[in-house]
Amino acid sequence: MKHETATSVRRQVSAAEWDVRVNLAAAYRLVALHGWDDLVFTHVSARVPGSEHHFLINPYGMMFEEITASSLVKIDLGGRKIMDSPHEINPAGFTIHSCIHAAREDVACVMHIHSLNGVAVAAQKQGLLPISQQSLFVLSSLAYHDYEGVALNAAEQPRLVANLGDKSCLMLRNHGLLTVGRTIADAFLSMYIFETACQIQISAQSGGELTSIQPEILDTAAEAARIQTDGLGGRFVWPALLRKLERIDGSYLT
Repeated sequence: MKHETATSVRRQVSAAEWDVRVNLAAAYRLVALHGWDDLVFTHVSARVPGSEHHFLINPYGMMFEEITASSLVKIDLGGRKIMDSPHEINPAGFTIHSCIHAAREDVACVMHIHSLNGVAVAAQKQGLLPISQQSLFVLSSLAYHDYEGVALNAAEQPRLVANLGDKSCLMLRNHGLLTVGRTIADAFLSMYIFETACQIQISAQSGGELTSIQPEILDTAAEAARIQTDGLGGRFVWPALLRKLERIDGSYLT
């Protein structure tokens, strides 16, 4: 039955959309594999190729390790389903993702997680500290958004978009982490570095006095991040991650 459903969906969409579906399903599986999922309560979205108004998001109620290319729900910026689907979507996910996709034409993927380390740092007054090489890459393109409650109010959207601006990483205070990317691979790599920086910070704070990176090094972080990671997500990191997923469970491809 699952194979029939996958075949049906694949026949209804373009080759480009199917490729995005496969990569987005892989992103969900990788979020689960890294332990960043929060039962069914976070979300990753991707713009449908060739469309300014349609994007794909997870079916609400499915665990991330269950998500497949064909189970993703295609909706428009008004939250309406563009293709028949038995699944609903997370209302808070729609609130957050739709406004970013509408405002940032350069963004193909929006990733949001409630990782324990990310929420812990998001609850700290100073936010992310310049204490690791990973933090430098994040700090070169980091913004903050104050907590306004569960993201169900459309009135919050303009403030969220304004706070993100042209950055790649957004710390949602008291809430979690968000990254955007030109590709799904870029958004995932940014999130990996973001979450790792938070994990290092929480671990370091349990020990002795912290050593901050010198300001003059911070000033070069943006260029260093561009040289070290720009384009590498899609060229090197993402293909390796997909190979790893297929060794574990290739059912995301269906």
